[in-house]
Amino acid sequence: MYRLFLILLFPLVACGQDLTLDQEVELLYRKTVPVISKAGLDSLMAADSTLVLLDCREAEEYAVSHLPGSDLAPYGAFEADDLKQITKDRPVVVYCSIGYRSERIGEKLQDAGFSNVFNLYGGIFDWKNNGGVVVTSEKDTTQKVHTYNKQWSKYLEVGEKVY
Repeated sequence: MYRLFLILLFPLVACGQDLTLDQEVELLYRKTVPVISKAGLDSLMAADSTLVLLDCREAEEYAVSHLPGSDLAPYGAFEADDLKQITKDRPVVVYCSIGYRSERIGEKLQDAGFSNVFNLYGGIFDWKNNGGVVVTSEKDTTQKVHTYNKQWSKYLEVGEKVY
């Protein structure tokens, strides 16, 4: 039932109202996975070399750009067993465009026993909007960010939008 509600809500939110990223996040997040801000992730990245950073978008989105040091964990194909080589107490930060898909993957990780999972607040959009660096597959800095689609692109305020 909840899934049906979200399916019906997405078109209304995307087309009917001009929401801010924070308002969209408030509507979409279930608040089942603790969030971490850009500043919090910056600190965690500096302090903990065991951090696992997972980009939960699809391969074509990841190929345009992603956070440095992140690994692809595509939403459509992710299984928690994919991370069986990682100890379950290591910090894991998941992200996607704004955080909806990554929150679902964060839930799967929690269900699999991972105890230190965080969802990057506002995803790659908020990261980039707040001065975060993104890189290409060749590890070159870029301004390009895949915005999932034109409707969601309004939440990326900094950088070059790619659809």
